[in-house]
Amino acid sequence: MRAAEQSPVLVSNAEGTSPFVLVCDHASNRLPERYGTLGLTQTERVSHIAWDPGALAVSLRLVDLLDAPLVQSTVSRLVIDCNRDLDAPDLIWTLSEATEIAANKGLDAAERAYRIAQFHQPYHDAITALLDARAAAGQESILVCVHSFTPVYLGVARPWPIGLIHGQDTGYTAALRDALATDDPALNLGWNQPYAALNGVTLTLEKHGDGRGLDATMIEIRNDEILEPAGVDLWSQRLARCLTAAREARREAMAV
Repeated sequence: MRAAEQSPVLVSNAEGTSPFVLVCDHASNRLPERYGTLGLTQTERVSHIAWDPGALAVSLRLVDLLDAPLVQSTVSRLVIDCNRDLDAPDLIWTLSEATEIAANKGLDAAERAYRIAQFHQPYHDAITALLDARAAAGQESILVCVHSFTPVYLGVARPWPIGLIHGQDTGYTAALRDALATDDPALNLGWNQPYAALNGVTLTLEKHGDGRGLDATMIEIRNDEILEPAGVDLWSQRLARCLTAAREARREAMAV
């Protein structure tokens, strides 16, 4: 299923029976025709500064494994970052890691408003509509935000193959951490790594998870782990098992 060229958001398997709702804020590196190349090279446009490599592949595999719905942005975060508050300084990036996005400098209010209305708001509206429909149907929803991160950032290596980030409520994320540790005791698992809520990276998690009182988590997979089909399959299978185990652990804890 492919997004229409100008569609800012794509919802897959909206009728999925899973308790899990998947969202992928940085699924695409697409630059709408209006923006050309943003002055960037092809190498820069396919790199992690433009999207989260591998995150969509894992998300789509989880759709199949869990029968979960998925909401994905179809525009590069270099146009607008759907996982940032509207007043965040990096809502529209002008410098990403060491790469300057000169075309984004000095944008007027009209262009900022256009990007918000055309790309940011429709994405969050789609998540809201999906969660509203599930709530109206009495269907459980656990929000799972799927991201990836670069192995080296500003020259500093990031050793964790996976990191877990929580919003205001740590409960489900802690249960997922425990499930992953049980699944593979040798796993180097990052807690609030390589980012945390204090870094301003949890808009989607907190707006649609904490904001609704839902169990929710944000998963960050190091992108060199999921650039090939074998890695995508390994992590998708592992996450499907552990997301489910964490849900069961939460249900048992709340039943006591």
